[in-house]
Amino acid sequence: MADGGRIVTAKPAGTRIVGIDPGLNITGYAVVERTSRGLSLIEAGMIRGRSRGDMPARLNEIHAGVCDVVNTFQPSAMALEELYSHYERPRTAILMGHARGVICLAAAQAKIPVVNYSATQVKRLLTGNGRAPKSQVQRAICHEFGLTTSPEPPDVADAMAIALCHLYLEREFSRAM
Repeated sequence: MADGGRIVTAKPAGTRIVGIDPGLNITGYAVVERTSRGLSLIEAGMIRGRSRGDMPARLNEIHAGVCDVVNTFQPSAMALEELYSHYERPRTAILMGHARGVICLAAAQAKIPVVNYSATQVKRLLTGNGRAPKSQVQRAICHEFGLTTSPEPPDVADAMAIALCHLYLEREFSRAM
């Protein structure tokens, strides 16, 4: 289940999104909501894959943790970081694909849509630079949510950034209609 590192700040009602930064060891998540008063961070934390060396057990832990977050917070959509891997590490891409698969399964079981964003798209939207370092993304997250310290581990800040990206792009899409 979701554990440790949770940041809980509010319980408003509006457009609720869960942002996910997938990982086999640590999957960051953030539940963000847009209300008439602006954006609110509902909760952010991490899901740990604790079963070392046992891929099916680790994937089950990730799936159960994402299901827990989705069932608890009832988001209207899931924003998920796209798979990225260097060409010289195809095994990493395959393993990460497993994690993304069980995360997408959790969304499908809850009947919520999944929208994928590349890391460069998220960084460009939040910082103006698609190649921004993690520290710059963390500063942007702190600024957006009024946090005094950066969320730890960085996977949590990444999940917050992914959720924000979705809400900002969704707002722009709504205005264009």
